[in-house]
Amino acid sequence: MKRLLTLVVAFALGLAAAAPAHAEGTLDKINQSGVLVIGTRTASPPFAYVNKSNEWVGFTIDLVEQGVLPSLSKKLGKPIKLEKKESTPPTRIPLLTSNAVDLIAGTMTDTRARRDSVDFSITFFVTGAQFLVKRTSPIKGIESIANRRVAAQQGSTNAKIIRERVPTAKLQEFPDQPAAFQALTQGQVDAYTNDGIQLYGLRAKAPKPDDWKVVGDFFSYEPYGMAMRKNDSEFRAAVNNGLMELIESGKYLELYDKWFGPKSETPYPLTPENRRFLIMQVVPK
Repeated sequence: MKRLLTLVVAFALGLAAAAPAHAEGTLDKINQSGVLVIGTRTASPPFAYVNKSNEWVGFTIDLVEQGVLPSLSKKLGKPIKLEKKESTPPTRIPLLTSNAVDLIAGTMTDTRARRDSVDFSITFFVTGAQFLVKRTSPIKGIESIANRRVAAQQGSTNAKIIRERVPTAKLQEFPDQPAAFQALTQGQVDAYTNDGIQLYGLRAKAPKPDDWKVVGDFFSYEPYGMAMRKNDSEFRAAVNNGLMELIESGKYLELYDKWFGPKSETPYPLTPENRRFLIMQVVPK
């Protein structure tokens, strides 16, 4: 009996030794470093881009600086700084899972497939896929791209939809938006597909905006969320609290007007439906 008890104790101790240590959460990591590291874009105006003064600016950066950072600082009881790293559609999930960044704050669509790899914040923007073409192009939308050369970004939802709905389109994928737009300007492709708001931003920043037009009805639903590592509920709650505070206080609408209002470089009116949708995501305190 004594020997059996000894074996049971030894077995239990062995299991305890073999058990992994408690994984460090994102809040623990930020608390130790005093820094939130985000992955974002460098050429996706007006969401995140490097302007003519070499400043990294944009709507999503403002959301982080004025919403997420204050929420984290309040949660951790100390000021938190922001560090930005470039991310693109092919690199953003690997950057998260490798702990190189804590949050993807750009133009990432929240999809069921992506939720297998990462978690998302509440939705902070809604748009849909369209096409950017030359002013004289006959392309009018997804119904007219059969056998046409179409550029898309690698890993984008737009590319996936084109493959499924128009298999005869000659899809060419590029690592980022500047590369895709360069292919369009050089005549290597006939159209570039991306989320409509990004295409309007790209057109606004082009050397000759009037040479280009955005065409077609939305052929996808693109709800943008901020992505983070899976199963980190405390960090997700802190991010969501910051975004909800922006919406509830009206600051979100001020930032929206700054980047998408009638006096901005990329006018994109907030529809009554989208405004209600944003407000309905805000849960009571």
